Amino acid sequence: MITFSLNTRISCSKYSSPSSPPGGRQSKYSGQAVRALPIRILTVGRKRSQGVQLLVDEYKDKLKLYCNFEDILIRSNPKNTSNVKAQIEGEDALVMQHIKSGDWVVLLDEHGLDIGSEQMADMVGDAGNSGSSTLSFCIGGPYGHGRQVRERANVTIKLSSMVLNHQIALVVLLEQLYRAWTILKGQKYHH
Repeated sequence: MITFSLNTRISCSKYSSPSSPPGGRQSKYSGQAVRALPIRILTVGRKRSQGVQLLVDEYKDKLKLYCNFEDILIRSNPKNTSNVKAQIEGEDALVMQHIKSGDWVVLLDEHGLDIGSEQMADMVGDAGNSGSSTLSFCIGGPYGHGRQVRERANVTIKLSSMVLNHQIALVVLLEQLYRAWTILKGQKYHH
């Protein structure tokens, strides 16, 4: 088993080559006890549509069966500027206010590692075994993440090869986190 310090950055090969063991897809932690870290999702954006909020609430309820969950919406463009660099820096500062020193930080970015559901489950298990206090996921604003958040991240992943609106990215992330927990617990949601 591999453990990580808080400052560990994940190598590209750690989660990037999805492979299934004979007899089905599963996590390296399937059937083992995994420490359930509280999950915090930090999303930079504007007010959510009602449909997206309904889906977010549904997955929040599902995830609460496995771990504590916190959903934080950070206002996009807090300085109300037309300067893109200033917008990114303002958003970056607000995101960093919510990241604690003991967090295991996952940055969502279109250039991140391409992982499958089993690797997401492995990542949740790895974070639980890392000694961290919270598993924090960061979804950036329209222009992406700032320097501070990028440097603080333990791992950077992508949910798709396509660029996703922050609301869609949030729904996909929540579903994949729920799927990861069902994989870890050996439940029948994932085939």
